[in-house]
Amino acid sequence: MKKTIIFLCLVFTTLSLHARAIQEDYRRAEEKAQVSYALGMIIASNFNLESLNLEYDYNAIAEGIRAMLDNTIQPQFTENEAIEIIEAAINTAMERLIEENHYIEQTFLITNSQQPGIQITPSGLQYIIVKEAEGEKPDIDSVVRVNYTGTFTDGRLFDRSFDEGGVYIPLEMVIPGWSESLRLMSTGSIYRFYIPSHLAYGRDGVQGIIPPYTTLVFTIELLEIMNDDFDPYYQ
Repeated sequence: MKKTIIFLCLVFTTLSLHARAIQEDYRRAEEKAQVSYALGMIIASNFNLESLNLEYDYNAIAEGIRAMLDNTIQPQFTENEAIEIIEAAINTAMERLIEENHYIEQTFLITNSQQPGIQITPSGLQYIIVKEAEGEKPDIDSVVRVNYTGTFTDGRLFDRSFDEGGVYIPLEMVIPGWSESLRLMSTGSIYRFYIPSHLAYGRDGVQGIIPPYTTLVFTIELLEIMNDDFDPYYQ
């Protein structure tokens, strides 16, 4: 039964998202039509088909829906076969997306490395100095107070510090790219870092947040290096 529900979610969501324009005004339609339309909306809102990157045929989708709902029609696949087909297609689509993202990242890093002012560390971290300052730099076990914004390479924001006074970051608890980045900075400086995926979330990314092979762009202002006995959880 559970597999049947999963399969119906897949086919109904696709139909709802990609059906041709329908002229009927469902606000004035009969109850059955309203319920059917509302059902499609709810299923679509609870299942993110777009993220699966599947290729499909609209007519075949419609036939699959009818076969599942019309008792007079014999489905051409068993429920288990249908699930296996979809899972295989999702895996193939994901591998294709990973390969595309890897190529896009490599192209970006090569192009970005040629921009004026860009510096590159031996690890492949790229950065540009927005505002330089003199003074002490953090150690690997330091806790720092920073303001930052995090974007993808196309400028879309995915993270930022919301407190004007900054947030406390223990360097030993962050991704390698952050730890290396902050140790380049002195208090009062502002740098923009381009952190390659191998210094961030790699091939896997973070589901629903960071795609595979994604370079992250962080603009960081180092406000303060905290002393050894500082505990950020009690501030």
